[in-house]
Amino acid sequence: MHADDLSALWQLVKRDPVTHCFVASRLEMGTERWHLGGDLLGYFTDAGLESAMYVGANLVPVETTPASRAAFADRLRRLGRRCSSIVGNAEDVLDLWRFLEPSWGPAREIRARQLVMVMDHDSSLAPDRDVHVTPMTDLDTLLPACVDMFTGEVGVSPVIGGMGSSYRARIAEIVSAGRSYSRISGSTVVFKAEIGAVSATTCQVQGVWVDPAHRGQGLSAAGMAAVVRLARMDVAPVVSLYVNDFNTAARKCYVSVGFREHGEFATILF
Repeated sequence: MHADDLSALWQLVKRDPVTHCFVASRLEMGTERWHLGGDLLGYFTDAGLESAMYVGANLVPVETTPASRAAFADRLRRLGRRCSSIVGNAEDVLDLWRFLEPSWGPAREIRARQLVMVMDHDSSLAPDRDVHVTPMTDLDTLLPACVDMFTGEVGVSPVIGGMGSSYRARIAEIVSAGRSYSRISGSTVVFKAEIGAVSATTCQVQGVWVDPAHRGQGLSAAGMAAVVRLARMDVAPVVSLYVNDFNTAARKCYVSVGFREHGEFATILF
């Protein structure tokens, strides 16, 4: 895609700012490749730009159609798989994977239904007042909880294969940006969550985790109520997240906080 296509791309993204929060966050950083962290592919018809695809560490479809998915898949097969996941609107992702699986498969895991949930108001629940923006001085205390959460969620440790320093740098970047929230008691991380993608209108919560010894005490709901309040105050007015449909405990928690369903994602993990 060229710079002249940027306005048309923004029109696609703005059709659903929650679903396309990740791509919007990249575009707002700048359109040079080193800002984007990947490439952008466009699908054009006589009417102009119809669909787009972000190609980086994640493969993310934007407003794709059956025709555009077939065309993108043809291009992606020739490029070869470079991403660690495909993530986005469930219909788009699963149909794209139908085209790509013969050459890219098998996937390590397919999460076919992940509920996208949003809040545009503070929770009616009392927030945990001990949850606050994580200071850089607590980075090394926070890091093992981040590793544990990532490993449990993705199924692979983020520090294997000599990746420990780069993962620490990524968490340090989030903490230094004021987008990590935690409740830390002494040397124990009781609760933590981070903000991943951020656009002008929407931010996306990730990495929600409660210390196993403190689970079952309602800390996640009060902690998330605090995260929503702090994020809406300091980051973006709309707070979103996505959760696996089989994670009934987390879904129940988010509903109690005040999140409502917005759509469905799917993720293909490699």
